[in-house]
Amino acid sequence: MASEPNRIRVLGLHGMGTSGTIFRTQTCECSPAFRQKLPANFIFEFLDAPYHVTAAPATDIFFKSDHHLGWWEAPTIESIRNAHRLLDEHLEKHGPYDILMGFSQGCSLIASYLLYHTRKTPNTPLRFKAVLFICGGIPLPVLEYLGIEVPEEAKKINQKTSELLRNRTQSLQRMAEQHKDIKPGHATPWDDVTGLQHDPNKIPKEGNVFGLDLSNLPDDLLIRIPTVHVYGAKDPRFPAACQLARFCTNRKEYDHGGGHDIPRSTVVSETIAGLMTQLVKEIQ
Repeated sequence: MASEPNRIRVLGLHGMGTSGTIFRTQTCECSPAFRQKLPANFIFEFLDAPYHVTAAPATDIFFKSDHHLGWWEAPTIESIRNAHRLLDEHLEKHGPYDILMGFSQGCSLIASYLLYHTRKTPNTPLRFKAVLFICGGIPLPVLEYLGIEVPEEAKKINQKTSELLRNRTQSLQRMAEQHKDIKPGHATPWDDVTGLQHDPNKIPKEGNVFGLDLSNLPDDLLIRIPTVHVYGAKDPRFPAACQLARFCTNRKEYDHGGGHDIPRSTVVSETIAGLMTQLVKEIQ
C-alpha cells in the first residue's frame, strides 16, 4: 500500500488593506485559482495583520468584507520590526512551515524579515524553507538601515510607482462598482501602461535596477533559500518586484502578464501551481 504524501504546510501573508480570509479566497475560491491546481497534501493557513487600515480598492465589493488589515501603517523601521516580532511569535508557536507565501505588503514583510535574519541572526534556523513572492518588494527604509545605498533616483521611482498604483487601483474601484455592466474581455486598468516607470518588455541590468546598484551585494544580505517570484509586467510596482528578486540567489521568476494582482486564468494558475510543486521538490 502506497504511503500518504507528506503534508506541505504553507503560511499566507496578505497584502495591505485585505485580510487572511480575502487572501484565502483570492487564491482558491475564485475559480480557477492556483490553489485548486495543487495536490491535497498542500495545507494552507492564513495569518491576519494587526492594524485596521483603509480597504484595498474593490475588496469591499468583490469580497463583501469589512475586515481590512495591514502589517504596518507606515514603513518605518520600528513598525516593520514590530511586524517581524509578530511573525516570529507565530512561527514559534505554529511552525515550522514548508513555504511562506506573500502578496504585496506580505512580500515586504517576508523579504525584510529574511534580510534581517541573514544579517543579524544567520545561525538561527529559519522556521520555513522556501518563499513564494507575489507582486512584492523590499521597503527601501530597510535597505538603507542595513547599509544598502538608496540613491534619490530609486526613491523617486518608488514614490512614482506607489502613486501610480494608487491611481490604477482607484480606477479598479470604479470599474468594480459597475462590474455587472462589464462584458468578458473588457480592458482593465492594468492594460493601461501609460506612466509606468519601466518597459514591460525589458528586464533591467543588475548595475541599475530602477535606481539601485545590486551588482555586488554583500554575502550577508543574500537570501539563499529557494524562492519563486510571481509578478506582472504591467504592475506599476514591477520595479520593486525586480529589486527583491535580485537579492535571492536560488530563484525562479514568472511574469503573469498582468498587473498588481493574481490573474485567475487557467494558464497562470497551472504555472504558479507548477512552480510551487517545484519548490517542494527543492526543499524535500
